[in-house]
Amino acid sequence: MLTAMSTAVPPPSSQATPVARDRGDACPGTLRLHAADDGALARVRLPGGVLSAAQARALGDAARRLGDGDVHLTSRGNVQVRGLRDGCGAELAEALGAAGLLPSRTHERVRNIAASPLSGLDGGGVRDVRPWVPALDAALCASEAARDLSGRFLFALDDGRGDMAGLGADVTVRALAGGGAWLGPGSVRVAAADAPRAAVLAAETFLAAALARGAKVWRVAELGLPAEEMAHLVRDRLTAEGIGHQERPEPPVRAAGPAPGIVGEALSVHVPLGRISAGQWAELTATVVTELRLTPWRGVVVPLPGGAAAGAAEALARLGAAGLVTDPASPWLRVGACIGRPGCARAHTDVRADAARALVAIGSAGPPLYWSGCDRRCGHPRGSHLDVVAEPAGGYRLSDPASGRETHTDPTRIPAALAAITS
Repeated sequence: MLTAMSTAVPPPSSQATPVARDRGDACPGTLRLHAADDGALARVRLPGGVLSAAQARALGDAARRLGDGDVHLTSRGNVQVRGLRDGCGAELAEALGAAGLLPSRTHERVRNIAASPLSGLDGGGVRDVRPWVPALDAALCASEAARDLSGRFLFALDDGRGDMAGLGADVTVRALAGGGAWLGPGSVRVAAADAPRAAVLAAETFLAAALARGAKVWRVAELGLPAEEMAHLVRDRLTAEGIGHQERPEPPVRAAGPAPGIVGEALSVHVPLGRISAGQWAELTATVVTELRLTPWRGVVVPLPGGAAAGAAEALARLGAAGLVTDPASPWLRVGACIGRPGCARAHTDVRADAARALVAIGSAGPPLYWSGCDRRCGHPRGSHLDVVAEPAGGYRLSDPASGRETHTDPTRIPAALAAITS
């Protein structure tokens, strides 16, 4: 089932627009914290969004002891711990390292790997790609060159269902029917066993191309190279490294992320505005049998292997009672927001409070919205949505990127403004 905040987008154009970066990448990590208005912020990379039961408990404990107690989900299936007290960086790193969440101090910010969260659980896709996750993570951490990737560079592993297609990843590996995998950039078919290494080589090719052009860029699209030129560079690198490949266009199938409910041998829940309270996290970890998988759509998938599936309905009801979204028709699936005030000094207002109040008035009939505290629009999703951006003088600018139409309003008049801009 498609949910509005996870709507797929058209493929990128073959000619990207070059971007010049005049500063270094300040993307936070576990070792490099970001100073926010509500305290320091750590971003913990979770390849594939996967946390074992023990790791989930350790992460929740660190958030309670050192931060604001909540676990904040990102649009890449990673987590943020906010409100960290002064001087706790070393203690946080030690706790997460002991839980196996910091395997490489030199590569910790570049371990951005999204993967199909239902792979191997619901009969969808053409291959269980979960084994690719640790293989790619290990190959990435073993690459000296990969240390220079931006903390925003994204790898995506798709099990063939197409749910990763809308994420705009820099390197995508997609399982193909009949075996093998499609690699982009490169637009080639490679053997399944070569897929993780080929993905790292594609990332290294991007770094070499940026260096050759003297370009200070963080993402593949920022290079401004025609897609076919970048593809040729990747193919040449694969050939040089002895990885066999055949040219292959990208498979056309595109899909969305998992809807809330019982899906195959798993529970799926959505997290309103991506913020999980300490109590909700405790309920989630109590449900976990082996692992949980955080999704790029700010949701959580809990596999229920074997006999645990018999209690799925009861477990889902408990998660719903804790305030997590278990209804696929919930309006919360169509709204997202940045952290806003008081967490961010750049935000002009408390966008989350305004979004929650407006959602009550809009109900289940409204279009997907993303609320931003300022023009930076941090965390805004790809795909079809309307932007609600706070203005310095008060109120919001409501705009439809697809039509170019916009209007100015205050949060109490959002329903009427939506009707006007979408009519």
